[in-house]
Amino acid sequence: MERTAEIGASVIIKGDVSAHEDIVISGRVEGTVSVENFSVTVRPGANLAADVDARAIIVGGHVSGTLSAAECIELQRTAQVDGEIVAAVLRLDDGAIFNGKAQTTKAKAASKLQLAS
Repeated sequence: MERTAEIGASVIIKGDVSAHEDIVISGRVEGTVSVENFSVTVRPGANLAADVDARAIIVGGHVSGTLSAAECIELQRTAQVDGEIVAAVLRLDDGAIFNGKAQTTKAKAASKLQLAS
């Protein structure tokens, strides 16, 4: 069962947010958001003054800070990002606004299971 936490449009968080599930942000976050093995979605109208570390990040709102993703970062047409982006894959839709520095990295390899014989 996949779980998703949501930070509603009227919610303001000042501090650190960490979770072991996907997060959808519609409100305001000032601080850090860390969901290393999960995804963060910043909806249109949301406002983050935060550093975000996740497996994947989708931005439709405004983010000021560093975005770091093990896999991909997608800036939708309504996105405005001011800061630094670090990811294996970066997608920018027409209309997305990005001011800052971007760096691409190699995707983290999935761990391999070894079977005992």
